[in-house]
Amino acid sequence: MSPTRGAAAHVAPPAPGRPDKPRGGRFGSLAGWAQRHRWAALLIWVAVLAAVTLVSGAAGSAYKNNFALPGTDSQAATDLFTKHGSAQAGDSVDIVLKDSEGLDGRKAGVERMLAEVKGLPGAADVRSPYADASAVSRDGTIGYATVTLDGKAEAVPKEDITAIIDTAKSAESGGLQVELGGEAVRGAQEKGSPTAELAGILAAVIILGLLFGSLVAAAVPLITALFAVGSALGLIVLASHVFTIADFTPPITMLVGLGVGIDYALLIFYRYRHELTDGAEPAEATRRALDAAGRTVFFAGCTVIIALFGLVALGLGSLQGVALALALTVLTTMAASLILLPALLAVFGRRIQRHVLKHAAKAEARGKVEGRRWRALAAAVQRRPLPALLVATFALLALSAPTLSMRLGFADAGNDPATTTSRQAYDLLAEGFGPGFNGPLIVLVQGDEAAGQGVRSDLAKAEGVATASPAMPSEDGALSTVIVYPETSPQAEGTADLVHHLRDDVAPGLERGTGAEILVGGSVAASQDFADTVSQRLPLFVAVVVGMSSLLLMLVFRSVWIPVKAALLNLLSISAALGAMTLVFQYGWFGVQQGPIEAFLPVLIFAIVFGLSMDYEVFLVSRIHEEWERTKDHSLAVREGLATTGKVITAAGAIMIVVFGAFMLSADRMLQQFGLGLAVAILVDALVIRCLIVPAVMQLLGKRAWWLPAPLARRLPKVALERPANS
Repeated sequence: MSPTRGAAAHVAPPAPGRPDKPRGGRFGSLAGWAQRHRWAALLIWVAVLAAVTLVSGAAGSAYKNNFALPGTDSQAATDLFTKHGSAQAGDSVDIVLKDSEGLDGRKAGVERMLAEVKGLPGAADVRSPYADASAVSRDGTIGYATVTLDGKAEAVPKEDITAIIDTAKSAESGGLQVELGGEAVRGAQEKGSPTAELAGILAAVIILGLLFGSLVAAAVPLITALFAVGSALGLIVLASHVFTIADFTPPITMLVGLGVGIDYALLIFYRYRHELTDGAEPAEATRRALDAAGRTVFFAGCTVIIALFGLVALGLGSLQGVALALALTVLTTMAASLILLPALLAVFGRRIQRHVLKHAAKAEARGKVEGRRWRALAAAVQRRPLPALLVATFALLALSAPTLSMRLGFADAGNDPATTTSRQAYDLLAEGFGPGFNGPLIVLVQGDEAAGQGVRSDLAKAEGVATASPAMPSEDGALSTVIVYPETSPQAEGTADLVHHLRDDVAPGLERGTGAEILVGGSVAASQDFADTVSQRLPLFVAVVVGMSSLLLMLVFRSVWIPVKAALLNLLSISAALGAMTLVFQYGWFGVQQGPIEAFLPVLIFAIVFGLSMDYEVFLVSRIHEEWERTKDHSLAVREGLATTGKVITAAGAIMIVVFGAFMLSADRMLQQFGLGLAVAILVDALVIRCLIVPAVMQLLGKRAWWLPAPLARRLPKVALERPANS
């Protein structure tokens, strides 16, 4: 007997003498528990979210950017700085001054301001431009003062840096312009309001509303995702006290958590809606949905986590912490989809059921058939599978081509918004002292002072070098430091070439001539080392992730060709995304400032997209496999598989595209690149690959798609992904 209209759905005990239906697998049992204890499950999630938020707020974050790479020249130079002591070992802030009439007439006011800065918390020392002729441009209009901080940039409180900025800017008057640069200043600048996150959430609500036509139905996946993301963010703050997690992790976590959380909840919810239209009661529909789509979500989530843990094995500094944070986020969203979502469906089940059945009745009255357009699309592809496959593949290969020329690096102040003081300081230094002044190379010479001066003389003559400073001995005299200024800007390809030229061509000859050991370090060289290390380790990382995922697919579908197809197509969607990033950010399409691709993004995007692509692959192919097992008609199986999943795959893809694409609104170049890469990858995967290439390939393969050699079939364990709905 149905509950009273408007009451929450409940799971009634079986009537006497009537056996209860089998509960099926573990996911169905989990759904049953969540429904029977719906309020307890909801209270547990609320309590976890509240506790994590309060504790993380009290503990505060301990994010640290650490891109140290043991074994590289730049890291060896940094270690020697620390061991022997050097003026170049600490962090600093540049106060850049410009007066078109000359700085000499501003000396009294500038010196007074610098004295105030020296007395501020966080400032250990201040070097005036009037005490160092090299700190003033040749025409005397631009100069800089160096503020040595009393700690590393990330360790100095932001309020101390803000006080330094405000005090220095207070000296502006008449024609004197004062700007401040340095990593500490960049970190202290306002990051802007969370426009991207809010825009992504709003767009997701609109798409869900259009998909289901009901506010309650649209809210359920979104609430699930928000609870998961909120809990994950608090846990990551706490984890930052144990692991090295970069300070750019929270926005990436929110980006991925919202997209993945809504995606997972939507796949389960859509199957739940399908079961309701087939006549199941809400409780039974939830169990069936979890036994089917819940397994897909679990498999997809595990694939993403495996790929992210592959990043940990790469050993790329704080990128390991980012990978751990994202894995924790995916695990939390997966748990919310499998536990919180069934509890929400138990509360709102009857209301959703009435809406779904009403909507289905109207569609039936109009003669509308579910999946008709997708069935027609599949039939059209099946009539000419080879042309569809070739056209789509060639288009994606063309988009992927720029990936071959991708240049990796890191954004610096030159990529900051033009209105920021860090960007204006960067431009003024380039104007007064040359483009290479913002990215000097720190050359370390292990030898006596004479060796350092000899090395300096030869370095100044090297191709690509604008100038080199006198050799500066360390505190213990064991080494000398030469600051080399390139002719090109820090992010220019010429600067990267100069790093390799000095190390491979210049340094060996100098070492033979002087007997001293020479290391090329500094932030620019460290960035290049990181980019080179990523390039070297990427093939092994790709091979491991693809191999493990392919093995899982082989176990699930008992096929050789399904994993091969999935791996190749996933790689194609990722390469297309990286190609789009290269065109926009490296080559400056659509008016975007040119520069390198953030060195850690390709591996991060690969790990995330490969797992998400596997999500859609499993969701589509499992339905095709269901029909194949039922009918043994491969053409029918392909059509029905796309007809029953095309709408939800497109909707889920659209939500992730708008959530990821919304981060193009961010002022942070790294987040812009990350958002564009993920959005393009999902767009390609959900529309071109799943809706065109997969049906074409499956049609061409025919029965061979499910082929598995008999000896291998006997040895492989059987893993059931989808449990039939009537189990």
